[in-house]
Amino acid sequence: MSFFVGLFFGIALGVGLIVAFVHSENIRSKRRSELATTVAAFSKMTVADSRKILPAEHYPSWVVFSQRQKLTWLNLQLTKIWPYVNEAASELIRNSVEPVLEQYRPAILASLKFSKLTLGTVAPQFTGVSIIEDGSDGITMELELQWDGNPSIILDIKTLLGVALPVQVKNIGFTGVFRLIFKPLVDEFPCFGAVSYSLREKKKLDFTLKVIGGDISTIPGLYDAIEGTIRDAIEDSLIWPVRKVVPILPGDYSDLELKPVGTLNVKLVQAKELTNKDIIGKSDPYAVLYIRPLRDRMKTSKTINNQLNPIWNEHFEFIVEDASTQNLVVKIFDNEGVQSSEFIGCAQLPLNSLEPGKVKDVWLKLVKDLEIQRDNKNRGQVHLELLYCPFGMENTFINPFAPQFSMTSLEKVLTSGANGTEVGDITRSATQKRKEVIVRGVLSVTVISAEDLPVVDLMGKADPYVVLHMKKTETKNKTRVVNETLNPVWNQTFDFVVEDALHDMLILEVWDHDTFGKDYMGRCILTLTRVLLEGEYADSFPLDGARSGKLNLHLKWSAQPIYRDS
Repeated sequence: MSFFVGLFFGIALGVGLIVAFVHSENIRSKRRSELATTVAAFSKMTVADSRKILPAEHYPSWVVFSQRQKLTWLNLQLTKIWPYVNEAASELIRNSVEPVLEQYRPAILASLKFSKLTLGTVAPQFTGVSIIEDGSDGITMELELQWDGNPSIILDIKTLLGVALPVQVKNIGFTGVFRLIFKPLVDEFPCFGAVSYSLREKKKLDFTLKVIGGDISTIPGLYDAIEGTIRDAIEDSLIWPVRKVVPILPGDYSDLELKPVGTLNVKLVQAKELTNKDIIGKSDPYAVLYIRPLRDRMKTSKTINNQLNPIWNEHFEFIVEDASTQNLVVKIFDNEGVQSSEFIGCAQLPLNSLEPGKVKDVWLKLVKDLEIQRDNKNRGQVHLELLYCPFGMENTFINPFAPQFSMTSLEKVLTSGANGTEVGDITRSATQKRKEVIVRGVLSVTVISAEDLPVVDLMGKADPYVVLHMKKTETKNKTRVVNETLNPVWNQTFDFVVEDALHDMLILEVWDHDTFGKDYMGRCILTLTRVLLEGEYADSFPLDGARSGKLNLHLKWSAQPIYRDS
């Protein structure tokens, strides 16, 4: 009897296990099917769709949807036709790059030309393609390209001393993104009037130089000069927003060519907490600023010796050619005298973040590399004031860095020429000189109070006072001392006669008064740009160089501009 009972329970248990297993497999199959459907849906999802699902505060910053498609088929075809492309492209490169090489030729060279230029037998590889939706009446395509080729490039170089040097360009490695713009679209085959091409992004460009039959290092400075010339030539002739326009159908395509669209005014105010690169003493920082890294367009500030919190207060102007894609780049270096300068850090600001006609006051964090921003080290910050002025907008706002002026009848005649005829270039340049603006007036500064000042006394209190200093005129004033407090109230007003408000600065230093000396507590550095624009304002300003604390100020301006030719 027990045998049959055991057999019955065994069979029942076995059937139950089989049913459970089948049910489990059905559930797993259904889940796999649902997951496959979900994955398929995700594959079709756009960035906009994902942002609808996830609110902004929960949207991961690392989520990226690549729009680049692989181009194995194109690489296969390019390899087949590369010998013909090589011949045509070599001649095109020679004709377009050689004049630019001559333009940037170093002063130590008498001539710089190609004696041989072929791209070799190794075809580049396209690693991706994407279509850019920019709302224009054309088609914009970007091709990502990688090339580790074996070209034969020989430069025929002659020095001022008459020495001829054949220099070979070797070991070229290049990665970048080319942009092709098919515009305008027309109803005639091939459906677009012209093609514009440009190097949209240069990710990597490596090469070496070798004198055939000699050593290039025997001539001091020659290697760096030639390398810089080659890089400048590429930057100036190929890299976006520069573009080459190739007409396909007859027509006027001058509107597709590169044209300046405005100016960027930059006031390099100061930097703080810079990394010290010197073993003895402090760094001697200076700044290099540019939109396009061409030697004749890069601006260099003065060097501030032995200072990790330099104040420059210098003004620069740049030509803008595409505000939607270009960036202002700032690089800070430590001046090492006769030796090469040591890099401290860099920062960049997209020009599309600027509102035309509005001054933007920004602090930018310095990083080691603009491309790979994985640097957690504190390298300091740089303070800028920026104003983007598109051409054609000059009459709609006042530029605080360089205000506009209406032209006299005589100036209009000299500019356009009497009776509709144009005057010569010399006369025009003379009448269109920029005017230097001298804004003279009175700055009233009310030092209202301070809050949460750092503790400097052993008793946990301080006896603070404020020294006010106009940097350019060297005028100074100071408040009274308020005893035993970290939250002093002064309510004192000081008037400064300012001779050049656009280029002067107000520096406020907070000190602790002691019987046998004084202790520095922190400072605020203010340009006069804001008070010039607003006329009057009150605000709180954190103390630089202090663990805590801020100053509450009220500023008021009354001025009379004076104009003089520069």
